[in-house]
Amino acid sequence: MPAVTADTLTLPRLETVVGAARTIKSVTYGPKAYEGEGFPVTRAFAGIAFADLDPFIHMDQMGEVEYAPMEPKGTPWHPHRGFETFTYMIDGTFQHQDNHGGGGIIEDGATQYMTAGAGILHIETPPESLVISGGIFHGIQLWINLPGEKKMLTPAYQSLEGEDVTLLSSADGGALIRVLAGEIDGHTGPGKSQTPMSIAHITLAPGASVSIPWNPMFNALAFALAGSGSVGEGAAAAPIHESGLAVFGAGDRVVLTADAKQDARTGALEIFLLGGKPIREPVVHYGPFVMNDKAGVVQAMEDYHFGRFGQIPPDAIQPYRG
Repeated sequence: MPAVTADTLTLPRLETVVGAARTIKSVTYGPKAYEGEGFPVTRAFAGIAFADLDPFIHMDQMGEVEYAPMEPKGTPWHPHRGFETFTYMIDGTFQHQDNHGGGGIIEDGATQYMTAGAGILHIETPPESLVISGGIFHGIQLWINLPGEKKMLTPAYQSLEGEDVTLLSSADGGALIRVLAGEIDGHTGPGKSQTPMSIAHITLAPGASVSIPWNPMFNALAFALAGSGSVGEGAAAAPIHESGLAVFGAGDRVVLTADAKQDARTGALEIFLLGGKPIREPVVHYGPFVMNDKAGVVQAMEDYHFGRFGQIPPDAIQPYRG
């Protein structure tokens, strides 16, 4: 799991954290499915009450899969309205283009934000070189809700390279913390969203533990990308392993601990940690449209049908078929 790495002994350290450790409400394991043209995903949020997810809507772990030549797949051109997407490529390469001028290659720990707002058409697909060669593909796509007053914003795009990520370590150097968006312990990541939130990718060495200060106004969710360990502190801790999602209760800090013995394939506990300020508005979610009511979804479908999201650009990339 390459992502962005560094020598933790040379990085800024987390300050000593005080306050109540967050308790664990649940640990669940989402079902496997296929997205787009048929790439494998884990539906991380399946079965979780929206009140615990707010402001997030949906999250897929894409892969981890090692494709043979000509196997890599993506999504064809499709619409979005009413939310933002956050895509994090841990390993492998994805190519993006939208009809508002956004686009580029996402790889090597890079992230992208796409604010769909009033409506956008876009494609995400592996580039020709990866389709031909095959290779490892692993990432996260997160859907972030927009409040009603921002659902019809002008679409926007942010491309953030791996070197833009803010790197920290735990006090003893046992955990590497990549701040991808928002703020943790006074350190700010590069991603800028319409909804206040924090996102980090954390690697814990075998037997390591970390206590991370967390905004008490935010919810907190931890998804295990790889490895095994526990979430929570002391007797209230709960075990977690690859593809598990922990929902935390209230508190001032999040505690994560890696098992002393890890799978030889991964060698560490890898956690995708996220949380944000709940919007607390009604949500009607239908396919790629996330609105406040059914009328908003019907309007989105009508607007897409009648071409009001714009057109696919003449220089559009398309999935490589060989």
